[in-house]
Amino acid sequence: MGTKGKVIKCKAAIAWEAGKPLCIEEVEVAPPKAHEVRVQIIATALCHTDAHPINPKFKEALFPVILGHEGAGIVESVGPGVTSFKPGDKVIPLYMPQCGKCKFCLSPLTNFCTKLSLVKNPIVDQELMEDKTSRFTCKGKPIYHFMGTSTFTQYTVVSDINLAKIDDDANLERVCLLGCGFSTGYGAAINTAKVTPGSTCAIFGLGGVGLSAIMGCKVAGASRIIAIDINSEKFTKAKALGATDCLNPRNLHKPIQEVIIEMTKGGVDFALDCAGGPEAMRAALDCTTAGWGSCTFIGVDSEIRGLTISPVELIMGRTINGTCFGGWKSIDSIPKLVTDYKNKIFDLDILVTHTLPFDKINEAFDLMNQGKSIRIVLTF
Repeated sequence: MGTKGKVIKCKAAIAWEAGKPLCIEEVEVAPPKAHEVRVQIIATALCHTDAHPINPKFKEALFPVILGHEGAGIVESVGPGVTSFKPGDKVIPLYMPQCGKCKFCLSPLTNFCTKLSLVKNPIVDQELMEDKTSRFTCKGKPIYHFMGTSTFTQYTVVSDINLAKIDDDANLERVCLLGCGFSTGYGAAINTAKVTPGSTCAIFGLGGVGLSAIMGCKVAGASRIIAIDINSEKFTKAKALGATDCLNPRNLHKPIQEVIIEMTKGGVDFALDCAGGPEAMRAALDCTTAGWGSCTFIGVDSEIRGLTISPVELIMGRTINGTCFGGWKSIDSIPKLVTDYKNKIFDLDILVTHTLPFDKINEAFDLMNQGKSIRIVLTF
């Protein structure tokens, strides 16, 4: 490639400050340093996590920044010491690194990696490369990376432990969803909640993550899947993917948890909250059965400050857990999920409601924030 070792000038969407639209700018993307890979992004999807940093109420955000963490592309060049990738490889950037050497990577109990800060909010972690500098410059200013991925740009630079090589014939406009939303919801059901055959499940929030959680529950053999959302327009897709019942809390005469407890004669075996607000989290925990009910938190509202739980709820046999990236060990798992998609084990197409050119990124944010989309894929 003629660009190897040189700075690349390309288009990127920059968030200069909170509460303002992103700006399409020309940026300079430096060549990859040791154990880094420069990737040409072909498709990137929007996720609500991309909207958190530009929400004025989210105080931890760093600016200016190139957001985006749900993308897919092609390796342009590799830095010194990179052995797992070569130019031309199809890849998915990963916000969940996998170094393969730390105590977390060596444990089967988690998909965490010590390259991820265990004290920072993941949204403001991996904001610079390993040497504490950025590979992006715009108008003479360094631009922060986002979650180790920064996919809202024609070219990005990622660490070689934040990247998965995938099949050469993968459809990048679909498998980009494996970078976050699909993998998170699907894995939450299979890996974290460990949904069992014949069980009853409740899924709160039917965006991309919630619909993917429904797919996970169905694959795991759940016999009843109750889907909950305040937007009844989401129910058609939920049912197509395996939901047996759909409930809109705004159309009920009593709290949603009471309705679910009555429907299931005591509560569900598994509740998965993909909405992230305090009411949904509370309802998810309340609607699980005593004795063995399990509640998995997947989505978290950036403004939530805490949840009040009585020890009695846990003494009565309920458990609470949470998931990040669906419990998948990223580099190991993503190539297998790409193959599963090709083998039609699950459907990503149903999640993509819009495909737009990259320049329309602000329209895409509006559609997402208004609840008019499930997943929007942007193409360059």
